[in-house]
Amino acid sequence: MGTFLSTAVFAEEHAFAAIEHTSAAIAQGKAGKAPALVEHAEKALEHAKMAENVAKGHLKSEIKSAVDELEKAIVAGNTGDAKTAVIPLEKALGLLQAGNK
Repeated sequence: MGTFLSTAVFAEEHAFAAIEHTSAAIAQGKAGKAPALVEHAEKALEHAKMAENVAKGHLKSEIKSAVDELEKAIVAGNTGDAKTAVIPLEKALGLLQAGNK
């Protein structure tokens, strides 16, 4: 039981960090700052992938979908299109928040 509990805590910690960075990326995107958006989205993606690696069941599915959306946002942000990148970021945020409840 201790291993399961520590695994769940590890996933939650990374999911929480991913939520924080995704929120920051959204704020930067709404301000039209694509480079800062990408920086935060990449950090969110890193944490989301770590959470996905240890997550189980429904949480893993939600985080996997969030990872996909974060990757889309990074692609859009790297083209300089901060406003378009906000759309998948908002989807990713919703998925991360839903999975972290």
